[in-house]
Amino acid sequence: MSDALAHPAHGRLRRPENFRALRWLPGPHLPTIWASEFRAVNSVNLEFERLELPDGDFVDLATTPNKLAPAVIVLHGLEGSHQSSYARAILAALHGAGFWGVLLHFRGCSGEPNRLARTYHSGDTADLAYVVQWLEARTGVAPFAAIGYSLGGNVLLKWLAEENASARLETAVAVSVPFDLAACADRLNEGFSRIYQRRLVKSMQDKYLLKFKTQASPLGRLDVRQLKTFWDYDDQVTAPLHGFRDVHDYYGRSSSRQYLSDITIPTLILHARDDPFVPAHAIPEATELGAHTALELVAHGGHVGFVSNQPRDHEGHWLERRICSHLRSLNVPRRNGS
Repeated sequence: MSDALAHPAHGRLRRPENFRALRWLPGPHLPTIWASEFRAVNSVNLEFERLELPDGDFVDLATTPNKLAPAVIVLHGLEGSHQSSYARAILAALHGAGFWGVLLHFRGCSGEPNRLARTYHSGDTADLAYVVQWLEARTGVAPFAAIGYSLGGNVLLKWLAEENASARLETAVAVSVPFDLAACADRLNEGFSRIYQRRLVKSMQDKYLLKFKTQASPLGRLDVRQLKTFWDYDDQVTAPLHGFRDVHDYYGRSSSRQYLSDITIPTLILHARDDPFVPAHAIPEATELGAHTALELVAHGGHVGFVSNQPRDHEGHWLERRICSHLRSLNVPRRNGS
C-alpha cells in the first residue's frame, strides 16, 4: 500500500519501506511468541515512583534515569508491566535516544493490587490524562510523546481523540492496536489464538482473586475461574466493575476505531495484517484516519512482533528503531533547565 491512497482529508495507509519479515519465523504466531519470550533485550536501570490519584487509588511509574530529557510516556498492553519484553526494549531504546521514558502501569499491574474495587480496561483514559497533567506540572513542559502497545495503544488513540487539539503531546505511536474489541475477542477465541486468550484471562482471574482476598467484591460470590473467554470475563467482571451495562456496551464505547478521525496530532500506528489478536476486517481504512495519522502496515509481523530479516535486526529490534526514528523526525524541544 503506498501513499498514493492518501487524501488531504484523511490519513495515510502505507508500508514501512525498510521492513522485511524474518523467513525462519513464518506465520503470525512465531514472531509474536519469539519477540515476547525469547529475543535478547537491552536493559536500563529503572526508577519507580508511586503516583496518588484523585479518587484515592494509585498508579506506579517506572522511569529511565534521564529526567531532564523530553518525556515519552509508555503504555503497556493487557496484563503487561515494565517487565514485558517490548516495554524493557522501548525504555532502553528511549534512554539511548536521549528521551526520558515514563512507563505508566495500569492499576494493579505493577505487582501490587490497587486499592479500589476496580482495575483498568481498554477504554479508560482518565489515568493517562492525569499522568500527562502531572508530568507537565512537575517539569514545566508537556510530555513530548506517548507510545501505546496493544490495549495501551487503544487507550492512547481514544484519549488523543477525546483531547483532540488539546492533547498536550507533540506526537504519538500506537502498536498492534485492538481497534475493534468485539472483533478481537472473537479472533482470540479461534484456533491457536485461544492460547493467548487462555493465558491472559488466567492472569486477570489471578489478579481478581488476589485483590478480593482481603476485601469484599462488589460482584458477590462470582466464580471467575468459570469465565474462560474474553466475552465471558468482560461481561461478568470488566463491564460491571467499571460502570458498563454489559460487554457489548463496554466494547462498543471503548473501541478506538470509531474515534480515529478525531485525532489531530501527528500519530504513527504500526500494525501487521496477520496479527493473531486482530482480524483483518478490524484494521481501519485510510478514510477512517485523521489527516495527521499514518498507519504503517506490514504483511507479516504478528502481535508486537515485527521481527526483521535485516542483519542488524537479528534480535528483533526493528520496532524500537522505527519508533525512535519517528520521534527524532520531529523537532524535539529542550526541557526547562536542560
